[in-house]
Amino acid sequence: MSTKAATLAFLQALSNGLQLHLPNGTFTIGSAPYTTASLVTLVKSLTDAITAVNVAEASAKDAVAKLNALKVSAVPVITALRRILIAMYSGTTQTLTDFGITPPKARAPLTAAQLAARAAKAKATRAARGTTSKKQKAAVKGNVTGVVVTPVTTPAPSPEPSAQTASNASPAPPAPAK
Repeated sequence: MSTKAATLAFLQALSNGLQLHLPNGTFTIGSAPYTTASLVTLVKSLTDAITAVNVAEASAKDAVAKLNALKVSAVPVITALRRILIAMYSGTTQTLTDFGITPPKARAPLTAAQLAARAAKAKATRAARGTTSKKQKAAVKGNVTGVVVTPVTTPAPSPEPSAQTASNASPAPPAPAK
């Protein structure tokens, strides 16, 4: 069956059909004898199991939705509290450990060689990317050659359009036939 709902509908119809048309039937399925009553009981147990799964899934979905809604409101508060506790007890690692917080590691100062390497790498990256400062960018001007720029001027609008200028206009040429 394609869906659980379709499977449930089929199983319920099968059970009803067996009870309606073959109330005293006997079937041999896979070398095992079955009566209509035993088949109806088997189908009923399967429908009950599917229904129980549906209820459990719906309950799980509700629980997950409740958890996600609670996370939205609780996580920012807990994160802020953690930061406050780190700030309050930054010097006492045992107290932070009592709160379940791993104390932040002390930052080791960079050596002179590391600072020089950092500066050289930043300079090389800037040169490779071709990035410049605001003043250097402002000094760059583009030159355009081979293009003639014609200023567009619009005539002053006349108070009323004259019918004579509209009649003197040539009609648009007809479109070529294809």
